[in-house]
Amino acid sequence: MPLTVLSVAYPLASVGPDTAGGAEQVLWALDRALVRAGHRSLVIAQEGSRVAGELIATPMQPGPLTERAIRSGHAHLRALLPHVLGREPIDLIHMHGLDFHAYMPPAGSTALVTLHLPPAYYPPGSLSPSRPRTWFNAVSRDQHRRLQPMSSLVEPIENGIPVEALQARHAKRGYALCLGRVCPEKGQHLALEAAKQVDVPLLVAGEVFGYEAHESYFRKEILPRLDAQRRFIGPVGFARKRRLLTAARCLLITSLVDETSSLVAREALACGTPVIAFGRGALPETIAHGRTGYLVDSVGEMARAIRAADGISPERCRAEARDRFPEERMTARYLSLYRELADQRRAGAA
Repeated sequence: MPLTVLSVAYPLASVGPDTAGGAEQVLWALDRALVRAGHRSLVIAQEGSRVAGELIATPMQPGPLTERAIRSGHAHLRALLPHVLGREPIDLIHMHGLDFHAYMPPAGSTALVTLHLPPAYYPPGSLSPSRPRTWFNAVSRDQHRRLQPMSSLVEPIENGIPVEALQARHAKRGYALCLGRVCPEKGQHLALEAAKQVDVPLLVAGEVFGYEAHESYFRKEILPRLDAQRRFIGPVGFARKRRLLTAARCLLITSLVDETSSLVAREALACGTPVIAFGRGALPETIAHGRTGYLVDSVGEMARAIRAADGISPERCRAEARDRFPEERMTARYLSLYRELADQRRAGAA
């Protein structure tokens, strides 16, 4: 029996093939998988989003992403969700936003909340709501361990990537790459310092979102460290991301928080590129030290690992990604969980 699944994105980010955020990438993959499997997929996301199912667009907030803009996004979703639930036969709601607690749907429907960020990012009480039929899942084993004990926590579903779509033919070049949201917790200034220590070119790719803290970090910590060899190239879409990852000598991840998964690390491996990262959170679940990259503890160690990255086999990286991180495995597990939770609800109603 086909399901009707309502996916709810973070209200201030777009969903689509070129989306930057990990939560939005996972949502986009699940939306396509639902449609391919013959289910009905409804997606609440910011206007301009591109989905395979049916888009229910929320307004794009003009100007900087201030607290006022965030509150406006929350208020719109709180008003929209009961309206959608009143007119559509929804089997399950899948919440992806880090601020899900600000616009939880009314009781009655089953809700699954995927926690894409470290547990500390969620306000106290948001992970133990009084709302019935609310379930949570982690995106890595490390994150799942940090969330226990939670009575409403289901088994983790590890993030997957479109391995085949990431295959490309580009000759390796000498630059290191840093790719992702440019913000304090991602620590890109440390990647710039490591690359400079060994005089290796570095490209910093990613979007500076309109939050004051992100823009301030870019002005104060990134711009002063740029030079002819270390450049900021801004946001990139999927095709350019694939080209940059494939041609890079290595990907640098300098997160200062515990990563819950790091899709970009898995994408780099699928492109045949080793990953050098601070060994925080779930990154040791992705990177096999000395085989597909290096786990380091300092800027100095990262600098030395950049020089050693040429000794890592691109084919070994690709094989690891094919074996361990296929998107199809992730989407199949979510669709199975959707069915299980929907059947539970129907059995309870009967």
